[in-house]
Amino acid sequence: MFELSETDIERYSRHILLADVGVEGQEKISSGRVLIIGAGGLGAPVSLYLAAAGVGTIGIADADTVDLSNLQRQICHFTKDIGRPKVLSAKEKIEAINPNVKVVTYQEYIDSKNILDIIRDYDFIVDGTDNFPIKFLINDACVMAEKPFSHGGILRFEGQTFTHVPGSACYRCLFGFPPPPNAVPTCSQAGVLGAIAGMLGTIQAAETLKFLTGVGELLTNKLLRFDAKTMRFDTIKTKKSKQCPVCGEHPTVTTLIDYEQTVCDLASHKK
Repeated sequence: MFELSETDIERYSRHILLADVGVEGQEKISSGRVLIIGAGGLGAPVSLYLAAAGVGTIGIADADTVDLSNLQRQICHFTKDIGRPKVLSAKEKIEAINPNVKVVTYQEYIDSKNILDIIRDYDFIVDGTDNFPIKFLINDACVMAEKPFSHGGILRFEGQTFTHVPGSACYRCLFGFPPPPNAVPTCSQAGVLGAIAGMLGTIQAAETLKFLTGVGELLTNKLLRFDAKTMRFDTIKTKKSKQCPVCGEHPTVTTLIDYEQTVCDLASHKK
């Protein structure tokens, strides 16, 4: 177990003051290993809050570079970072916030060939991605490897999230299979209010810290959805499905699948 120094006690004093966290809880956070897949709209706030909280090891996986359109919501990237790999930009900001955090970068596309090796050494996985093929891949890999993870999705003014731990409802329990072509646009196609990413990312960061410390009630078997236009939050009860294709009684998805990302015709989704 990680032992806190006097400097650590001062840095994390507001955590330590919490009766439910204390020194023991902060030591659990500082011993934790969290992988964030996607260093964009969701991964950016998640990474900054986990760094500030003192998570011992943060892995960041993303193959993209920073472009100008990212800066509207991906708050760990600055104007000077345009053209840089996102993982290196994020690593720089994490280390600036908290040099005690070990940052491991994966500047590569996550696919069925590498995901199990990458997630193996982490305690918790955060899905900060923006397309269905990788979300289903993350889900299936975590279910097969018995890894807990936080799902997050945003579009326009809305967000949704839930947490999976072994034995609870997974992404396929709720959604089954990727939507057909032309069914749902992505953020890059339909847009997203920048602050929505921060709203959902901080919820995912909180779920991560709750998991590491064992404090509170996780968003397991629940889907949290919100609409920022009305600031209405709804929690929908879910449950593990016996017919789930990956974690059900008779699974049909027994190997990892690299689904093809489809392009959506926005004309059918204009409001």
